[in-house]
Amino acid sequence: MGFFKKNKQDAKVVDRYINKNKFILEESMQALDRERLFYIPVHLGYVRISTLELVAEEIRVNNIPGAVAELGVYRGDFAKYMNEAFPDRRLYLFDTFEGFSVEDVVIETKNNYSPGTQDFSDTTIELVLDKMKYRDNCVIKKGYFPDSIGDLNENFAFVSLDADLYKPIYEGLKYFYPRLSQGGFIFIHDYNNGEYKGAKRAVTEYCKEHRIPFIPICDPWGTAVIAK
Repeated sequence: MGFFKKNKQDAKVVDRYINKNKFILEESMQALDRERLFYIPVHLGYVRISTLELVAEEIRVNNIPGAVAELGVYRGDFAKYMNEAFPDRRLYLFDTFEGFSVEDVVIETKNNYSPGTQDFSDTTIELVLDKMKYRDNCVIKKGYFPDSIGDLNENFAFVSLDADLYKPIYEGLKYFYPRLSQGGFIFIHDYNNGEYKGAKRAVTEYCKEHRIPFIPICDPWGTAVIAK
């Protein structure tokens, strides 16, 4: 879908497109000297993507070292924007690519965080990689986290935690925060999602234990942002 001029005829076309595809049309950040229209899937949220753009610019301008990573890739929709925002950095993609683990779901149901019944198995590694503009930068880390870390030895400038459930999010913070470069950022999705209460519990628990401040942003289902 191309760009649209702001007139009534184009507005009708945009409305039909948005209603059909569940995308939102927004002007991107003028703070980055960009005047364009772009489409973002509703479940990703304009606020989340635009905040990613601004954070990536801060990391670039301040020469913050490190790779980038996402835990909870699913079909690669947010990872795609990460890949484009950090074109010169290695992107580690952690996921089972088979949906939730039984072990993590047991913790969810026991603590009434979520039923853990949502199926995220309709994905493949190839489907994810096909969305990546800089595919050669991507390193797939398939398996149960943190077992899937293996012998990885990296520091990170940006990390997205989107694993939905308490245990993988807590383990993600436990692993990535100590390895986050000074000046780096972590996004934790679903912080204010009432359907996955374990996400907020993991963030508040870890941050309280380590006296780490964070900021919630108002994208769909909420994201907590940690800056180091």
